[in-house]
Amino acid sequence: MGDPPAPSARTSRAGDFLITLVTICIDILAIEAAFLISYWLRFDTLLFDQFGWTEADAPPLRSYFLGSLVVIPVWLMLFQSRRMYSPRRSVSLADELFAITRIVSLGMLMIACAAFLYRDFSFSRIVFFILWGNAIVLVFTGRAVVLWLERKAYRRGRHLRHAIILGNDTHAEDILRKLQRHPSFGFLILGYFAESPAPGLAEASYLGTIHAAPAYIREHGVDLAFISLRSEDHPMLFDFISECEGLNIDFMMVPDLLEVLATQMHLTELEGIPLLRIKSVPFSLWGRVIKRSFDLLVSVVLIAILSPLLVLVAILIKLDSRGPVFFKQERIGLDGHSFTMYKFRSMRSGAEQQVREVVLGIRNDPRRTRVGVWLRKTSVDEIPQLLNVVRGEMSLVGPRPERTIYVDQFRKVIPKYIDRHRVKTGITGWAQVNGYRGDTSIEDRIRYDLYYIENWSFSFDIKILLRTIRAAIDFKNVD
Repeated sequence: MGDPPAPSARTSRAGDFLITLVTICIDILAIEAAFLISYWLRFDTLLFDQFGWTEADAPPLRSYFLGSLVVIPVWLMLFQSRRMYSPRRSVSLADELFAITRIVSLGMLMIACAAFLYRDFSFSRIVFFILWGNAIVLVFTGRAVVLWLERKAYRRGRHLRHAIILGNDTHAEDILRKLQRHPSFGFLILGYFAESPAPGLAEASYLGTIHAAPAYIREHGVDLAFISLRSEDHPMLFDFISECEGLNIDFMMVPDLLEVLATQMHLTELEGIPLLRIKSVPFSLWGRVIKRSFDLLVSVVLIAILSPLLVLVAILIKLDSRGPVFFKQERIGLDGHSFTMYKFRSMRSGAEQQVREVVLGIRNDPRRTRVGVWLRKTSVDEIPQLLNVVRGEMSLVGPRPERTIYVDQFRKVIPKYIDRHRVKTGITGWAQVNGYRGDTSIEDRIRYDLYYIENWSFSFDIKILLRTIRAAIDFKNVD
């Protein structure tokens, strides 16, 4: 129990410390540079003179420099309060940008309050706005560079966190598959522990039963254990955690989201009576307003920008095969109401009548036309659904709509399936950007859809849209 950790554990922790230290130094330099560049743009260039915003007597640079020495520690504490100096191996650039924007905006609000109270120094409002933009850009750029260097080191096998998996169910297989697909996350899976070997985990070493895991962790200095056990295995989980007391190891458990309803439970009280909220309305009133306004604005702008492409695609479809340009199909949306969904036609006319070949999300569908293959591969066939968004029948982001026949089937056999209709269906969704599309597991799709519904935020939508764009550029369609 008291043995020192293995060299591998010490190496990964030293790597995490080094990366955190470099990140802090980069943040300090970025914030200071933001102050100096903002001052230079406002007072030492003619950039704002053309707007009539001249400054006869510029305040001394020294005052801004001294002010930055006060602001930098405050912003570092704000970053730390949001755990942005903890190991961030799997963070995406989109998540980092949103977090930086929120924290810098909060920091700027604190600066504005301090400048208002400190009357001896007049803080330029123009510098205030320039500093806000510069700080976001420079801090994000610095962190992007650190993240790139970090992932490059991981791909070369440096500072890897040694991990094991407990369990052999589909979630355990999913963990192994995704970590092997993304070596830049910096995890090395040593193997898995379960009551019996599993064919789906054949690419990992079977290390024994769960009871043997604590001794292995103690001997090999394992950094992290991914736990994916079924509810009936929880007694073994309690024993495992008890036997690992005193060991410096992280436990990360994969919950069965269908069992816990994919919800964030909140404890509240009513006149002293404790209440546990296990389900709530997905969007607040302002959340619905923000989401709808964003959907409408982006859809109208995209239709205007993409109109030449839409005309070209329509011509290609007509030249390639007989039939209409658009494919229309009844789908089920918000509150179970049906609507007509639009797509560019990618199959031969009348293909839907070929009942024997109609399979949900079939790969390499022989009914597709030559142009249709390209439309599906690039997801261009989904663009007409922007019309559905404008009409309020769909959203840019949400669970993908299904046909009535499938909704009737799935609601009978898949728990909580109908809960996905509590929000508008979307052109893209959290399940799609995580690879659950086509003929993949319906249960897993529902799990991701429910997670999205219960954890919605505007930044979450932006993140999904950015990942969708990246997938489209990589020619990995998301439906």
